[in-house]
Amino acid sequence: MQFSLVGINHQTAPVAILEKVAISAENLVDALSLLCSHIPQGIILSTCNRTEIYTVTDDNGDDAKRATLDFLKGMLDSPDDELLRYVYVYRDTEAAKHLFRVASGLESMVVGEYEVLGQVRQALEIAEKTGTVNLPLRHVFQSAIRTGRLVREQTGISRNALSVSSIAVDLAANIIGDLKKCRMLVIGAGEAGTLAARAAKERGVSQIGVVSRTHDRASKLAADLGGTSISLSSIAEELATSDLVITCADAPHHLLDVALVEAAMRQHLESPLVIIDIAVPRNVTSAVAQVNNVFLYNIDDLNSISEQNRKQREGEIEKAGEIIAAKVKEFFAWWQDLEVRPVVTALMKKAEDIRRSHLTRTLKKLPPLSEEEQYSLEMMTRAIVAKILKEPIHNLKANGHGPGYAEMVRELFKLDADKRG
Repeated sequence: MQFSLVGINHQTAPVAILEKVAISAENLVDALSLLCSHIPQGIILSTCNRTEIYTVTDDNGDDAKRATLDFLKGMLDSPDDELLRYVYVYRDTEAAKHLFRVASGLESMVVGEYEVLGQVRQALEIAEKTGTVNLPLRHVFQSAIRTGRLVREQTGISRNALSVSSIAVDLAANIIGDLKKCRMLVIGAGEAGTLAARAAKERGVSQIGVVSRTHDRASKLAADLGGTSISLSSIAEELATSDLVITCADAPHHLLDVALVEAAMRQHLESPLVIIDIAVPRNVTSAVAQVNNVFLYNIDDLNSISEQNRKQREGEIEKAGEIIAAKVKEFFAWWQDLEVRPVVTALMKKAEDIRRSHLTRTLKKLPPLSEEEQYSLEMMTRAIVAKILKEPIHNLKANGHGPGYAEMVRELFKLDADKRG
């Protein structure tokens, strides 16, 4: 078996590429079905910072890699050479290490953020419901989730952790200045929108409008913050009176275009409008940046700010890395045992069958023995078999993950022939 990962993230690709391969939660089942028409087992992890595909195959992983790259290429609609500029491919230990780092918040734009742990859990749950998860995939994701929790418990990686949403508010404060008189519009009332609204509230913003496709969600968030719930149809009017807009809606198309923003700016007089688009795919067409007195930022622009946060947490990153290394080693001990378990079981069964057959024939040739004497012979022959197999089984478990090792043992003892017979 081989555990493989093919992915694209904010470190390898700009937002213009990330948004093309982003898969919303509502489309994830269809995407998994499409992927698994080529690969039987797989999990897709798609967040605002990454789209990663994890697979387990019985071969060396080359077929899985090709199928996964074809899957991403179809989404990206680009030639192979362009796709390969952005993707990374990891296998086995490196793939597991990367997943554990993702779940621990070490691969996030904002180191230590909590949201990604829930996203890893959700990716596993959706794949489970879709029927695209086998035991090894389930186990590696469950191990990653446990490791993510452990890292946060045993290090300060998430202490006073920021989020992409809070960084967006900090960026706005650097541009606007005092946020107390700022009127803010949040488009999207999901987790990112909630974090942005709360971060703005903490920094003194008192006028907050919330827009969401789900009216109840917008109303609840607005009520929690003492803000106002706004319908999608009223965005144009709200833009005209807003100083800051943070967009983070899960939408398949742009919600703000040039015509809409230009109309709003005609009523804005001399005051600027800051728009921070943290959605992937983006909610705002890039041409809006050309509108006079509009300052548009997206995920790419937040990278420099998040790098400062990473440097502040370097010591905790090192501690987290040590925990992850130990947990990856622990996982692969389980993985190795899983791979060789059928061979070990077959080897032990064959030895036991031979022992029992010869003991039965021997007992028939001997004079009648007492129960105690028969028991002694039984225990002696079992002990001999166990002692003979001890070292081979130990070496098989220690080296069985190597290429062809388990198959060599299977062939050496003719275990496949026994299985077929």
